[in-house]
Amino acid sequence: MTVDNSRCSIWSREQDIAFENALATYPEDCVDRWEKIAADVQGKTLQEIKNHYEILLDDVSRIESGYVPLPCYNSSFDRSLCHDGGGERTGKKSGVSGRLNSESNDGGKSTKLEQDRRKGVAWTEDEHRLFLLGLEKYGKGDWRSISRNFVVTRTPTQVASHAQKYSSV
Repeated sequence: MTVDNSRCSIWSREQDIAFENALATYPEDCVDRWEKIAADVQGKTLQEIKNHYEILLDDVSRIESGYVPLPCYNSSFDRSLCHDGGGERTGKKSGVSGRLNSESNDGGKSTKLEQDRRKGVAWTEDEHRLFLLGLEKYGKGDWRSISRNFVVTRTPTQVASHAQKYSSV
């Protein structure tokens, strides 16, 4: 496998948080959006910011397409769906950006939940109402808190995607 070093750089947790906050602060139609985001993320160049965003888009696409297994969260979610029979996590860290490997240890069998996730299950009115309540409490960009405390049936990535579809948010 060839690694494109021009797209790969080490990001600290603080830089990732600054990046996420800047993405939420400067909408897509913002003039000089990328320059403003780069100014908010200490130690990163404009090109590194753009590359990081492209990797993020690719990760979101892979998650929403069902190529990456959902992580286990501390909730009422059936934890047996997150592990194979041997107790091993089905999603293993790999690659430069620490993405989850898309290979599954289930021998080709898919659960109903996994099949629904690949199809993309529409949000219910109740989930959307909870999303709006979470948005009111935590604000735009804190998708993890909204997912953990309000829309517990959805991942932070799904919450962020839902927010993007409702651009008035």
